[in-house]
Amino acid sequence: MQLLKRIVTALVLIPIVLLLIFVAPIPVLAVVTALVALLTVDELLKLSEGYGIRPLRWVTYIFVGVFFLVLALNGKSVTPVFSTAVFVYTLAMAAALAPFIFAIAGMGRGDLRSTFPAALVSVFAFGYVALPLGMLVQVRELWAGAFLLLYLLLVVWAGDIFAYFVGKSVGRHLMSPRISPKKTWEGAIASLLASLVVGALLYNYALPISSALLKANLIDRKSGFFALQKPSLGPVLLLSAAINIAAQFGDLVESLIKRGAGVKDSGSLLPGHGGMLDRVDALLFAAPILWFYAAWRVLQ
Repeated sequence: MQLLKRIVTALVLIPIVLLLIFVAPIPVLAVVTALVALLTVDELLKLSEGYGIRPLRWVTYIFVGVFFLVLALNGKSVTPVFSTAVFVYTLAMAAALAPFIFAIAGMGRGDLRSTFPAALVSVFAFGYVALPLGMLVQVRELWAGAFLLLYLLLVVWAGDIFAYFVGKSVGRHLMSPRISPKKTWEGAIASLLASLVVGALLYNYALPISSALLKANLIDRKSGFFALQKPSLGPVLLLSAAINIAAQFGDLVESLIKRGAGVKDSGSLLPGHGGMLDRVDALLFAAPILWFYAAWRVLQ
């Protein structure tokens, strides 16, 4: 029953995600991503209560929302290099200001001992959730666009699926029983191999896939640069491996947070998957890898 719910939820979500990647204007994508970020941050703040922390909810929501508003307003009228610089400066400024803003917001509390832990959680929530998701918006806006985001999702999803089924069926050697009792080394290896295969297949068929998407007016030539300016196979395999390993660590880190809070799922929003954080945990670690790769390829 749980597996059926998981499959049905995925079948509903995947077309929506693909429409956002290929069709949605950047402001719409930024707004939807902001909503995902806010739901994820909300779940993370609820998890922090399991550690005895009283989170600073509204100031955290507002801070994350303003960050994505800036992303939505960062238009395409400037060059990719300049717009990338604006994004980096925005990211750096937000990260630098976050500790002070959240600490100041907690000054009005009667119990001052709760201010510092609450501020720490808010800073962590911003860096852990909002910044990586913001990087995905910028990748879509400026660089590889839709095709590279499709690549990221397929690599992560393939790894996740094979880790689940292989680990469940033949997994014997536990990877980290204290953090995630069901994760096995067999599942982790299968996950890595699946991501490498998907990365290699996308490398081989990138041009016809991009051509089909171009003909369907789902991407422009800039959005298909991964195919139209194809790198050698070696870097693609290294990138696929790095994304997979980052995604697996993302899953483990979220398991660590939940286990410390004494809960099984971060929420119940998505039937069969748990909460929003349960669904995007791998992407939160994989997104910066993709962002740095895209920045290197475009700006070199």
